[in-house]
Amino acid sequence: MNKKTLVIGASLKTQRYSNIAIKRLLSYNHDVLAFGLREGEVNGVSIDTNLMPYKDVHTVTLYLNPQRQKEYYDYIIGLKPQRIIFNPGTENSEFQNKLKQENIFFEEACTLVMLSTNQY
Repeated sequence: MNKKTLVIGASLKTQRYSNIAIKRLLSYNHDVLAFGLREGEVNGVSIDTNLMPYKDVHTVTLYLNPQRQKEYYDYIIGLKPQRIIFNPGTENSEFQNKLKQENIFFEEACTLVMLSTNQY
């Protein structure tokens, strides 16, 4: 099943996990959107530097440390995703409490591992 995924913290640097995740999500035939600090493209996916009013986002996968996430809380909640993945190093109890209040499912997991083990 195709799960439209927004990668927040997307990077043009090929060694970054967010970059690898974009490529891996594409290889599993998921629609991918990306938001990051620098414009560019990863395997045909444009990295937006402005917060876009995306529609029908199933999953938001985070590659931002907890301090950097704060300015995006309302934006992410407003997308009304079905789930949010807190990749290693992004765990954030403050944000997770807000998500609980909004009844948005989240998990602390690794997008890359989830894909490779068919748990995505």
